[in-house]
Amino acid sequence: MRAALIEQTLELAAERCPDLTPLVYERLFAREPQMLALFWRDTNGAIKGEMLARVFEAILDFVGARLYAHHLIQCEVVTHAGYDVPPDVFATFFGLVGEVVREAAGTDWTPAMESAWDRLLADLDFYVTHPDQAAAA
Repeated sequence: MRAALIEQTLELAAERCPDLTPLVYERLFAREPQMLALFWRDTNGAIKGEMLARVFEAILDFVGARLYAHHLIQCEVVTHAGYDVPPDVFATFFGLVGEVVREAAGTDWTPAMESAWDRLLADLDFYVTHPDQAAAA
């Protein structure tokens, strides 16, 4: 049920806004302005677009078969620490992706969708805050 609701919200958002990338990153940079400097090479938005596409793929796997997403998130927390991205920014990022999806879905957003996203964000937060895969097993 939760997976279907998350998928539905992503589909609604994609129908209404074919490219959520500018909205997501504008929000990220408003909340975490220090992150803007890390994208100095991304002059055409391709890096941001690819990163967001991977986030959506990871979310879909995470609520579905969970074949890789939980480990990917843990690995990316560690990898991005090397780029001076603190782990709490990952939690911020997933949360603001949810906000942008909610806004794009508009009046079709339901309390059940809100609940599904709340649960998703709480579950994702565990892997963001526990990047040691052995400890999270």
